[in-house]
Amino acid sequence: MSFWVYILKCADNSYYTGHTDNLEHRIGEHQAGLCGGYTASRLPVELVFSQECATRIEALAAEQQIKGWGRKKKEAMMQGDWAEVSRLSKSTNKVG
Repeated sequence: MSFWVYILKCADNSYYTGHTDNLEHRIGEHQAGLCGGYTASRLPVELVFSQECATRIEALAAEQQIKGWGRKKKEAMMQGDWAEVSRLSKSTNKVG
C-alpha cells in the first residue's frame, strides 16, 4: 500500500496540505466538498503537489512538516527548487 502527502490550491489562492492512502479518491472527495472543513469553503481545489511515501507515519510526518512552512517555502518545494527551500529554512526572519 502506498501513502501520499499532497497540497491543494484552493479557490482563494491558499494551500491545503494533507495525507492519504488513496490520492485519487481523496482529491475527488475534496473537489466534491465532502471533506468539510478548510477546503469545503474554498472550492474549487486543484492538486498542485503530491509525493508518495512508504508508510502512513512518513506521510503524516511530511504533512506536519509542510504545514509548518510558509507559502514561499511550499512554492519552492513544489517547483523542485531545493536550494531555495534550504535558503528559506536558514532564514532568521522566518518570512518563508
